[in-house]
Amino acid sequence: MEIKPNKKLFTKQWYVLITISFLILLVGVILQITIPLSPKVSANEVAGILLPIILGIIVLLWLIAVPIITLWIKNLTYYIEEDRITIHKGILSKIKQNVPYRAITDFQLHRSLYDRFLGIASIKIQTAGQSPTATGFEAKLTGLTEWDDLLEQLRIKVKKLYPSGGTTEKSSVGEHNEQLLQEILAELKEIHKVLKNNK
Repeated sequence: MEIKPNKKLFTKQWYVLITISFLILLVGVILQITIPLSPKVSANEVAGILLPIILGIIVLLWLIAVPIITLWIKNLTYYIEEDRITIHKGILSKIKQNVPYRAITDFQLHRSLYDRFLGIASIKIQTAGQSPTATGFEAKLTGLTEWDDLLEQLRIKVKKLYPSGGTTEKSSVGEHNEQLLQEILAELKEIHKVLKNNK
């Protein structure tokens, strides 16, 4: 099943850019108020210098962000397959990210303030010890409108791999770690014997 992010994701990104632009403008106003003025420099002169800088920063932000956001969302596609979730993304470099169901430990539904306002959501996918990020989530499906049905389908697909609370990825990772520790211990014992015999 192929899923494209809803167009409301574009709207969310515009709201985020508007919010950032407003905060930059607010910082500029605060700077204008708090910059100590000497008797030789008037508030209008400070505003004449600060205002073009702030407006330039905001225009530059929009010129850089709008094409990047547009291309990123346009190239974002999710495929819900029988054994995995595949995410196609990227602008210059195309990335195909595969998350097999056997590695998935949990899903988290995430809805920010903008998401709730627009009626969209994100599903974060957590895997067993494979996440390259500090958040603990390997993948994220954003801009979803039918998130409840999709989340239920994904949970069913993962449960099929582990019926009746049987073996989970966490336990298999634990077994793998136990085996690895045993191998390391055996290797250390061998090294200890060699060092002892060389004395």
